[in-house]
Order: sequence, then structure tokens, then C-alpha cells
Amino acid sequence: MARVEKSVFKPNYAVPPGETLKETIEAIGMTQAELSQRTGRPKKTINEIIKGKAAITPDTAIQLEKVLGVPASFWNNLERNYQETLARLREEGNLQSQIKWLKDFPFSDLVKKGWLPKLKSDVEKLRALLNFFGVAGVSEWKAIWENKELAYRKSPAFQGKPAAVATWLRKGEVEALQIECKPFSERAFRDALKRIRGLTWESSDVFEPEIKGLSAEAGVAVVFVPELPGTHLYGATRWLGPAKALIQLSLRGKTDDHLWFTFFHEAGHLLLHGKKEAFIEARGEGCRDMGGSEKEQEANRFAQDFLIPPDKYHAFVEADQLSEPFIRKFAEQLGIAAGIVVGRLQHEKAIPFSAVNRLKKRFKSGEENKSRKANYRSEKKKGSSLRLTYVDSSER
Repeated sequence: MARVEKSVFKPNYAVPPGETLKETIEAIGMTQAELSQRTGRPKKTINEIIKGKAAITPDTAIQLEKVLGVPASFWNNLERNYQETLARLREEGNLQSQIKWLKDFPFSDLVKKGWLPKLKSDVEKLRALLNFFGVAGVSEWKAIWENKELAYRKSPAFQGKPAAVATWLRKGEVEALQIECKPFSERAFRDALKRIRGLTWESSDVFEPEIKGLSAEAGVAVVFVPELPGTHLYGATRWLGPAKALIQLSLRGKTDDHLWFTFFHEAGHLLLHGKKEAFIEARGEGCRDMGGSEKEQEANRFAQDFLIPPDKYHAFVEADQLSEPFIRKFAEQLGIAAGIVVGRLQHEKAIPFSAVNRLKKRFKSGEENKSRKANYRSEKKKGSSLRLTYVDSSER
């Protein structure tokens, strides 16, 4: 079950340092007037400090230390804690007025995935969500993510559950920040893609670290982030800076043909399109949807041609020998997973979608392996790298 965060006592009231000062001088029989005289501070200032209307400045703290024998650090700490408590109480009230915004987010799903801790109050949940996004408040979140939505060219992905999509994208950013990458090099990335293509037939415990490592050497952070319910996301691509790019994959579809096509599709965006652009692929757009935008079609062509050279693909289809043994042999000749060939043939209706699916490798995420038992502490400490596990035919 999800870890419950231990609560830390935070008073819902603020005690001004002046109250402590008042108790201190009363204990030694000193009047405010005498304190004023001994410190050289006006009587009005001393009275305002005691009433909480004026702050104890560092200079005043030193004067109090000399007069009362209480360290200046004590008074400075009292004042600092008081001001911080006032600020937190103001924040508490501000958050309380914005609780409604919290309802847009699938908070319970984020807790199940271990992305956020299990919390009781709505204010605590809202604060945790803002911390997750790295923003001070709701207005700041809106300013940032409305711009990001524009960057994704009003993708239909944002029209269904925009808050959930934004959360998924943010998780990718958080994971990518933990990946150290060399400055982006187009040549190095193209070379990396050639090597990654040769890993498609490997097991996930081999290709997952390799795809991340090879890409990082070329300036691209690759992260696997499971989709959130109702988002229908396959992947996304954007630049985190002038020298670092991000490819984010969801494992939607859970078969190797979907995984590899999406990866190379996103890679196509990085190589073919500008650094100021961002792309997100959801059901009904982008990946393999040739009715998408021109740039999506370009990324599709890049992926399908990089995985299976056009001349070899057409020659294979024209030979009209599309049974399982021939598909296996063709994939071996290409040096790629047979499932990729099956997916391409099915998409182009050369074979039925029900045919030869046994050649596809199916995966389940690390979350499914844990039966969705999230551990926020380990998630926060280690990051949420999505562990891919091959599911053999007996588990299908």
C-alpha cells in the first residue's frame, strides 16, 4: 500500500516574538520605558514590538542581548520563525481557496503509482501537487502549462484530461532531470539509433539500459513513464534545453511493435523538426496515424523506413509469403524483432490484426510486477524508471 507521510506539527497560529520579550522583562521587573532607555530604542518601537506590530531587527536583537543577557540569535530565530509561520498561514488560506483546482487531477492514481505520498487533507494534497510541478501556486502552474499546451500545438491529447496529461509530462521531466547527458549531437544520435535498432530483438533487461545509455551519450534522455488512466498516450518529445532532448514513452499497447515504432517516431521528431517544437502522441493521432499533421507523417515515415527499409518491405509483401516462418526469416534478415514486422503488416492491412500476434513480445511495467503496490519512499529516492518485463505466451 502507499506510504503515508508522517505529519509534522504546524501551528495554525503565530506567536509574535514580542510576547516572549514582554514575559522576559516582566520576569526581571523591567518596564517598557526602562527597556527603551537601556536599548536606545523609542518607546513606540518597543511597544509595537511587544504588540507584534513591529519586527525585531538584527540590530535590535544585539541590543536586547546586551540589556537582557539573552543571545541575539535567540531573538533573530524567534522573529524568523514568526515571519515564516505568518507566511505559511497566508499560504494555507490561499491554498484553501484553490482546493477546487485539485479535483482536476487524478490524485489517487498518483498515490498508487508512488508519484505522490498519501495525504489526508486537501490542502496537503494541493501543496504536494504544486511541489511535484515545481511551482509556487496555481496561477504559476496555469501560466506555465498553458504555454506548454500551445507548444504541443493544441494536441487533442490535452482536450480530454489536460491535467492528467500535464502530470504525465511533468513526471517525464522530473525523471529526465536525473539523467546526465552529453550535449546533443545529431550525428551521435543517428549512430545510437542504428545500434538501438539492433537491440529490438533483445530482452527488456538488455535493451532498456542500452536504449537509455546510448541515447544519453548523444544528448537525449529516454524515460519510461506509465500512462495515467484516460490519457491514451504513447509518447512525447521535447527539448529541455539547447543541448538536451527528452523522449518519453508510456508503453501503451504493451507490445514490442508499439514500443519500438513509438521510440523511433519520437526520434524522428528530434532529427527532422525544430528545437522549439514539442510533440505528443495519443490514440487517434501521431504514431501510425497517417492522417495526422505533416510533421507527424514525416515522423511516421522516418520510423517505419528506419526499422524496415522501403525497398525490402515492398519486395517482401509483393512476394506474398506472409506466413509466420517467412515473417521470422525476414525479421532475422533485417536484424529486428519479428513483432515489428507483424505490426507493420497489420497496420498496412497486408495481414489481419488477429494474425501472427504470437510473434509480438508483450511487456508489463514494473508497476504491474509490484501489483501496483507503490512505495513513495523508494520512488522518491530511486526515481521511477519503468522496468519492462517480457511476458511469455503462457502469461497472455
